[in-house]
This record gives sequence, structure tokens and C-alpha cells, in this order.
Amino acid sequence: MTTTDASLARRAPAKINLTLHMAGLRDDGYHLLDSLVVFTDFGDDLRAAPSDTLTLTVDGPFAEGVPTDQRNLVLKAANLLRELRCATAGAAIHLTKNLPHGGGIGGGSSDAACTLHLLADLWDVPVLTTDEALPLGADVPVCLCAPDATIMRGIGEDLTRAPFQPDGWLVLVNPGVVVPTGTVFDMHDTLYESDPTGTAPMDGITDMDGFEDWLHRHRNDLTKVARDQAIAPVIGDVLAALDGNVVADMSGSGSTCWGLYRDKQTAEDSAKRIADDHPDWWVKATRIAS
Repeated sequence: MTTTDASLARRAPAKINLTLHMAGLRDDGYHLLDSLVVFTDFGDDLRAAPSDTLTLTVDGPFAEGVPTDQRNLVLKAANLLRELRCATAGAAIHLTKNLPHGGGIGGGSSDAACTLHLLADLWDVPVLTTDEALPLGADVPVCLCAPDATIMRGIGEDLTRAPFQPDGWLVLVNPGVVVPTGTVFDMHDTLYESDPTGTAPMDGITDMDGFEDWLHRHRNDLTKVARDQAIAPVIGDVLAALDGNVVADMSGSGSTCWGLYRDKQTAEDSAKRIADDHPDWWVKATRIAS
């Protein structure tokens, strides 16, 4: 959205892996994934204004500990876009951090993708392609696809718009425990076999009943690792707290879990109940973006 002070604003939505199948391991050690990703209306907020230099400021409920120097993926994305598009302008970027850190919902990756879109508009240059954005991280290319539901394969570079775009609401629950991504992936490799089968075709899905039936037949392969191998056993408590009548699982490598609801009121009622029972958990009801 363009504003009167020539700044641009955009939301960086939460990225939710509704499925995550470990499909194999490349010779170079990169994991092959097969995942259905959706995005939510809720997320971080970014604003970029013209400037002679590139700067980043941060506020918001999860601002503490977020670096504002070149360690931040937002500035890495900005510098990569400027380099590859031979841009000379700068930008004053402001990030409002609403998403919890290390939660498996793509906060940093979504921020980076949002930055690429914002600065491409601000500098009037093409946004980075999937291959160009991949060095920023495996989740950055899929976050460039927001708000479209997307099937992500390979190491994050094989992206296809999902044939069915699910509607409805998600209740997101983060128990405040960070699940180390490398640890949970390595433990999966040690304990379990990869399954190259991947996700079933979605072409025949025409409504949410069909989608939920499809979703019930899929999984996040990392849930059992985080929950059952003493990395984050609280994941079991979170999934138990979500309504047993809904589809629920962990997102990405965790520790945020999601439950799928058909309507706003039911989702908000569930979120309130969980928040009341567990005041130390982060809980949010949010609509699936479309």
C-alpha cells in the first residue's frame, strides 16, 4: 500500500506447513521435502521508505533479540536484491515483529520475502526469481508465493500453486520452546526412513470436506521426532489441547502447532480456551489467507 510519505507497507504472513513429508536426502546433505504450505492473514508487518542507505529498525511484541544489522535476513534479502538488480537506492525498513521466534512458521523467511516484494516496488525492479532467492534459505522462495497455497518440493525450489486453495481458520499455538531445526532433521535421519511417495494428488478436491479428508491422510514427519524424542515433548500437550475433532499437527520443524477450523467463532472460542488454560503459551486464531 502506497502512503503519502512515499513509503510502502506489506504484511509478511505466517507460513504454515499443513503437511511435511521427508522425501529423501541428497548426496550433498540437503533434505528433499514434499509439503503443502498455506499462509495466514496474521503475520509480521514491514514498511519501507526511500533512503540513501539501507537500515532496519524493529519493534513489536517479539522484537527483543532481533538483530538490526547484517545478520538479519531482511537486510540480507535487501542487499541481494540490490546486487542482482544493480540498484543503487537505499531504504529505511521497519519491521514490526508479531510472530514468535523459531516457531516453524517462517517468520524470518516470510520477512525476507516480504522485503523482496516491498523493495522491488520501491526501486521499480523485478522481484527475485525462485533460483535467485533460494540462497537466502529454503523457505524464502515459497514465501514469495504468498498468499497462494503452494506445494513445495525438492529443497524448496520446486513450487506449484495448489490445485485447491483451502478456506477456513487456523488456531496457532506456540508453547515457547524452540526446536533446533538441525537437531530435529538429523534425528529423523537417524531414527526413520524417508518416504519418497510424497503427497497424494489434490486435483479431485472441490470443497473443504474433501480437503479435510485429504489432509487426514497426510502428516508432518518431524512431529514424532520433536514430540517423542525428548526434544520438545510439550508438542504432545499442545496437540492434545487443540480440539480433538479438528485436523491438527505441528508446522515445519516446530514448535508451533495448528488446528484447522471451519469458522471464525469456533476458532476464536478454541483459542480463548487454550490461552486461558495455558497463559504461558502464545495462541492466535487467524484466517487462512486467500
